[in-house]
Amino acid sequence: MATNTYTTISGDEWDGICFKHYGENGEMLLDKVMYANPSHMKTVVFSAGIVLNMPAFNLEEKQSLDDLPPWMR
Repeated sequence: MATNTYTTISGDEWDGICFKHYGENGEMLLDKVMYANPSHMKTVVFSAGIVLNMPAFNLEEKQSLDDLPPWMR
């Protein structure tokens, strides 16, 4: 799986990063992005200059209900 990176700006949070990087459905990938960055897993609000790995996903594929976060099932 190819990865890209995202460099944080001060005040970034996981959900906003996923939205900015992946678009409107990016927040559904939040857990996968966090697991791709285990050293930052406990970070809530980022400082500027942190480089995160952003895995490549095919957002056009339909996800099964098991892949969706509980609040979207």
